[in-house]
Amino acid sequence: MAHRILMIDDDREMITLGRLILEREGFEVISALGGIEGLDILKKADKPIDLILLDIMMLGMDGWQVLQIIKNNQDLAQIPVIMLTARHYLEDESETTNYAGLFDGYVVKPFVVRDLLGKIKDLIKKRGAPKE
Repeated sequence: MAHRILMIDDDREMITLGRLILEREGFEVISALGGIEGLDILKKADKPIDLILLDIMMLGMDGWQVLQIIKNNQDLAQIPVIMLTARHYLEDESETTNYAGLFDGYVVKPFVVRDLLGKIKDLIKKRGAPKE
């Protein structure tokens, strides 16, 4: 069974690119156009999600708000989350301090494919095999 990744972003082109890269590596990709749709998919998922790629700067509900909702939900809190950002210095943002420990890594867009895949594979390896 392929590992399932939920990609939440409000940029259709980024979702298309992410899907192409991840599916080529054998991942099953579920995509959500924005935070509300992403949370809805998580609540209705009939199979476990192994990892979430979450954009920070989205219209409506931003990635930090989505992250907080995910981590406050007992059924979802264990899912690793990689934050995607167009900002080059995530460490300097005040939000990073507020949400420290809630996300498992970040990748700067436009990302280097091997860096993104490396982080994903490391987190999935730590988490173990997908559940049926």
